[in-house]
Amino acid sequence: MYAHDESGAQWAQLPPPDQVEAASTAFRMLADPARMRMLWLLSGDESDVASLAAAVGIARPAVSQHLAKLRLAGLVSMRRDGRYVLYRARGGHVRRLLAEAMNAADHHLHGIPDHD
Repeated sequence: MYAHDESGAQWAQLPPPDQVEAASTAFRMLADPARMRMLWLLSGDESDVASLAAAVGIARPAVSQHLAKLRLAGLVSMRRDGRYVLYRARGGHVRRLLAEAMNAADHHLHGIPDHD
């Protein structure tokens, strides 16, 4: 089942419950504006907590908590580089999901017609 399948057949059956739960969790994580901003930045390049805190304008402990939730939801990955922990959006699916959400918001805010 793929979102770019335009046949309509993909919408005829419900996805498995565990897949629906994982997707719902991802959307819940994206419901917070700070997390969306962080994920947006992490879609372009990896970053550490201090850099994200400065860019988003929130305290480091709050950034760490948000990142932990985003990691648990499978939206970001991390790697260690010496003393630093670097975070990044987890793959093209996450980047496209975020981009589509922002595009839908732009269409809504500016009255741009829907399209497929």
